[in-house]
This record gives sequence, C-alpha cells and structure tokens, in this order.
Amino acid sequence: MAKTRTFIAVEAVDQVHASALGVIDRLRSATDNVKWVEPDNLHWTLHFLGDLGDVEMAEVCLRTVRTAAKHEGFTLEARGIGAFPTIERPRALWLGAGEGHEQLCDLQADIERAIESLGFRAERRQFVPHLTLGRVGQGSHGGSLLTERLEKLTDFDGGAMGVDSVTVYASELTREGPTYHVLARAPLG
Repeated sequence: MAKTRTFIAVEAVDQVHASALGVIDRLRSATDNVKWVEPDNLHWTLHFLGDLGDVEMAEVCLRTVRTAAKHEGFTLEARGIGAFPTIERPRALWLGAGEGHEQLCDLQADIERAIESLGFRAERRQFVPHLTLGRVGQGSHGGSLLTERLEKLTDFDGGAMGVDSVTVYASELTREGPTYHVLARAPLG
C-alpha cells in the first residue's frame, strides 16, 4: 500500500506571506548555502505526521476538520526573525509569531490531542510557532554576514494575517524540492 508524507499547517497569507518573501529577498544575498522555501509552500506547521496510508490519512483529515471547527478564527501577527538552533549557528531560518501566538498554540495542542489515539505522539519539545523561511546546507552555518543580518531582524514586524482554516497537506519530495497538495481544508468555527 502506498504511503503519503503528510503534515498539518496554517497557510501563510496576506501581509505575512508578502513579508516572508521580502525577508527571504533580504537574506538571500547573505549566503549561497540556503535552500529557501518556495513562495507557494510558506506555512506555519502544526504537526508533521510522516508517511500515512489512505485510512490513516482520511481519519487525520476528519479529526482535524472536527477539531478546527471548535476554534474561532483569529489574527496572527508575524514578529521576529530567528534560527534554530541559534542565530550564530543557524540550520533553519524562521519568522516568529507575536499576537495570536496563544491561539495558534491552543489550536495545535487540540489537534495533537485529537490525533493522539491514532498513534501520533505529542512532540517532546514545546511547540514554537514559526514559519520556516529556509534551511542552511549541510556542513555550513551560513557565515558571519547571515548571522549579522539575522541579528538585525530579531524585532522584525511581519504584519498580520487572519487564521480561518487549517490545512492537511501531502508532501511530495522531488529533486527541485517539496510539492504540497491539499488533502483537506478545515475551517475554524
């Protein structure tokens, strides 16, 4: 039986999407060893599920739709640019969350609880809402110019967006990078 690489996320839209693209443009010239996220793939990941069969995928979609309907829509502010594990040794570059952070964390936790009985365990690490902008290549930390630019953007104001749905995505890995396909949209109540 074929398996589908699957994750649950909130799509980046409106001003936040535009701001994320603007930051990528600002950082792009600082290093040539970053794989930047494609404009159509910018999102706030809530839970990465891995490879699922059709039955599991259908149940995840159903439970995500039911859970999302219990939450009211909200405004999410994008605030601050950072990196995991640190700005000095970046591996993943991200745009952080400001106002709306708590609502996104609550939504994520409820979805995690809803799918837990399907065998998806909660992350051991605390959920940190972020929108990935790019990943630094193996064997590199991007260099001092990238670190310098990241330090100047720690208070970056990325604007705000309305969160009115959650999306379950299939991710197909290709040589050019991942391609995402919507499996289900789950409107918030």
